[in-house]
Amino acid sequence: MQAIETGIDDAAYPESLRDLHDPPDQLYSIGALAMMTGPCVAIVGTRDATSYGMRMARSIARAFATSGVAVVSGMARGIDAAAHYAVLDAGGRTIAVLGTGVDIAYPAGHRELHRTIGQRGLLLSENAPGASAFRGAFPRRNRLIAALASVTIVIEAGVKSGAINTANQAMDIGRTVAALPGPVDSPQSMGTNRLLRDGASVISSIADALALAGISTAAPPPPLHLSERDASVWTAIAGGALQVDALAASSGLTARECLSAITSLELAGLVECLVTGEVRRR
Repeated sequence: MQAIETGIDDAAYPESLRDLHDPPDQLYSIGALAMMTGPCVAIVGTRDATSYGMRMARSIARAFATSGVAVVSGMARGIDAAAHYAVLDAGGRTIAVLGTGVDIAYPAGHRELHRTIGQRGLLLSENAPGASAFRGAFPRRNRLIAALASVTIVIEAGVKSGAINTANQAMDIGRTVAALPGPVDSPQSMGTNRLLRDGASVISSIADALALAGISTAAPPPPLHLSERDASVWTAIAGGALQVDALAASSGLTARECLSAITSLELAGLVECLVTGEVRRR
């Protein structure tokens, strides 16, 4: 894959990066540069994510992808990778901003993800091709993620983490920062809970996340033939795929009732069950 160099005076240089006090003089990219011109949100978080964090990263990223919003992240393990994969699976737009040269897959275990994003999305770096990671490379990378996106969403993060660094840099340039609340005794939620304490927007549903990007999730009424139970499940998944526990919490039904409703809706051809254990509308 051949990298393209874009200078700060070139027409293709993203205007959003000019909000930085130190925008890079040049960018190196592999993929579709046009992905930087539309609406964009950042989804970031810990490498050591919980199953809850991974599930929510996938669901929120997928919702943005199907709404036409590009998702930018850093291609790290955990939350970043979950967001990238979900967007690719949904056929959406994703941008990976790297702390290495744009031609280097980092971590090495993400070579296939790196290749796929280069073919179907956009790989971006301010470091010349071939550059290895260096001390301070990733905090500098994080400022690009923060500037490219109108909203930075932190799914899970420790108090001292790259995701919190990205959120702080987003706030420094006037971008919206949002976070998911989590258990007060979970190390993966201590950073996000602190962001919320300090004024970040709360994401309690997929609809909350989409609203931050100006996307309405007003759902059409359910098909007339649905029972009250099935209609409750149909309405609960209007914003995107959910697992049964989240579906039960959202719909007010028991897990057993949700499973019965899912079977009914699946037989009617209205929903599908994913390999992740989530349910979504067809």
